[in-house]
Amino acid sequence: METLKIALLQIAPCDTLEENMSKGIASCRKAKDLGADIALFPEMWSNGYRIYDRPRDQWMAEAVPSDGDFVNAFGSLAEELGMAIGITLLEQYGGHPRNTLVLFDRFGKKQFTYAKVHTCDFDVERELTPGEAFHVASLDTACGDVKVGAMICFDREFPESARILMLQGAELILVPNACPMEINRLSQLRARAYENMLTIATCNYPSTVPDCNGGSSVFDGVAYLPELEGSRDTCILQANGEEGIYLAELDLEQLRRYRESEVHGNAFRRPDKYGLLTDTKVEKPFLREMARRNA
Repeated sequence: METLKIALLQIAPCDTLEENMSKGIASCRKAKDLGADIALFPEMWSNGYRIYDRPRDQWMAEAVPSDGDFVNAFGSLAEELGMAIGITLLEQYGGHPRNTLVLFDRFGKKQFTYAKVHTCDFDVERELTPGEAFHVASLDTACGDVKVGAMICFDREFPESARILMLQGAELILVPNACPMEINRLSQLRARAYENMLTIATCNYPSTVPDCNGGSSVFDGVAYLPELEGSRDTCILQANGEEGIYLAELDLEQLRRYRESEVHGNAFRRPDKYGLLTDTKVEKPFLREMARRNA
């Protein structure tokens, strides 16, 4: 069985950038010792997503460049360990930072820099600059090339995020997260994996972090197998709330066979009927009152 090992670093942040870098490096080393091919951090690891309940100028000053020492340390580590790393950060970006993931391959080469497209503009994330596009890279792993994309937290709420990544060929979507993973959010992840016939790996902060509860997960997207009656549980990993490194083994061969034979994903789409989805003139009926209040 050809398995891709994905390590979810469900770890609590420290007080400083330097401490987070040190703890992050140590956690990646542990993940490699467990046999991981990819290690993924929770959302905005550089400052532990500490952008709530603090003065705006204070947390904005913590933004770091995506090509600076903090990020590059994980690129060097990826090369040293021979393991892909998805490192997350509050990224310096003009006057308004971005919520960003940088993916390094096992040779320490940067595969993409993804900034959260669906920033939480109903709250403090309105101060951030949204990303402009979704990216997929062909990641060289010990299992061969794997098509990998990314979403960040609130991106999961929008079916279009995973759909676009699927249409770009994604087999695996990495999802850094920083919020309570309750039944409805987990159901969203399960649905995104099911409807696109791909794997979604989500890394959250442990329950010791305010407004988080662990629950990091991997849904492999394979709902049906010929030898089984009915459908199978696509959840191959569900962490509890404790801090730790959680390793999922993804059967790539099984996923690829499934994608060749099943009816979801792109098999029977009717894109000529979906024009309303990209019509920017459509009024947002559920947010009319909120928009008026924030005006």
